Amino acid sequence: MSTLRVGLVGYGGAGRGIHARLVEQAGHVVTVVVSRSPERAATAREDWPGVEVVDDLDSLLADTSRYDLVVLASPTPLHEEQAVQVLEAGVPLLLDKPIALDGAGAERVARTARETGTPLTVFQNRRWDPEQLTLRSVLDEGTIGTVYRFERRWERWRPVPQQRWKEQDPQGGGLLLDLGTHLVDSAVQLFGPVESVYAELARHTTPTEDDVFLSLRHVAGADGQQVVSHLWGGSVVGAPGPRTRVLGSAGAYVVTTFENDASPFEQMDADAPGGSEGWLAHGHERTPVRRAPGGHEDFYPVVAAWVLDGGPVPVDPAETVVTARVLDAARESARTGNRVILA
Repeated sequence: MSTLRVGLVGYGGAGRGIHARLVEQAGHVVTVVVSRSPERAATAREDWPGVEVVDDLDSLLADTSRYDLVVLASPTPLHEEQAVQVLEAGVPLLLDKPIALDGAGAERVARTARETGTPLTVFQNRRWDPEQLTLRSVLDEGTIGTVYRFERRWERWRPVPQQRWKEQDPQGGGLLLDLGTHLVDSAVQLFGPVESVYAELARHTTPTEDDVFLSLRHVAGADGQQVVSHLWGGSVVGAPGPRTRVLGSAGAYVVTTFENDASPFEQMDADAPGGSEGWLAHGHERTPVRRAPGGHEDFYPVVAAWVLDGGPVPVDPAETVVTARVLDAARESARTGNRVILA
């Protein structure tokens, strides 16, 4: 496979901390960076000798021969307009999640890609989480029987909020757009389309929501069984619950902690063998589950195959439009106190 050349918009926590790192791990290269910050520009030049740094998206798109793919890692409020601009320029695009602030904006981005014929995918990287991959294998094996409830928590103890747009921007910040996008996508990937949504959103320490709860009823399967997903996101949680709990007719699958976030449940993993990811649980009994192969490092090789060799799209943009519509319904439910039926 040839080397993928990336034009990267944004060189902050997402651009440098996630995308550039994964690009490098995959053996590809960032050739152009968009950043107005002199400090970040200097960092990009140090990270990528020979990289060109430009001030804005117009300058990036002025010469598209310098890269094969644009990666948008800019703040969420900029995603929709910047994505449309890149797609109308005919440049393959990897757009960080969420693709827009709401369902209408998400549909506009996806429609632009369809109408221009420009390749588009979305950075739903949490599909490559080891726990997600391992849970998928547990479900495929039928180990816990017929599933009726899926729980996932993204809870942290951060009583003093960070002073960045994700916490402070009432329009584009907040946990619903940030973590909720991942939580809903994970649930839909595992258990299918959502039939209805109930949500509770609260603001404790920030101008936008820092406490999120969603209840999703998934469309019943061929056997008539309907899975309900309960999803939490919280920044002011002194005692985070278990990261993932899946309940079925023959047992449960439990993941206690996530990415080293402190939790009272971490003691449960004191005797976990290496190479395991969570537990199969039956009352007092628990058995470690071997971690499924794969991880985030697999994402950019799939992207390169998609862009350079005509491989399958890593994440179908239509699926991210569905997620945006679920989040719209969550906002409506939180406002009215009612469960919202999706068309």
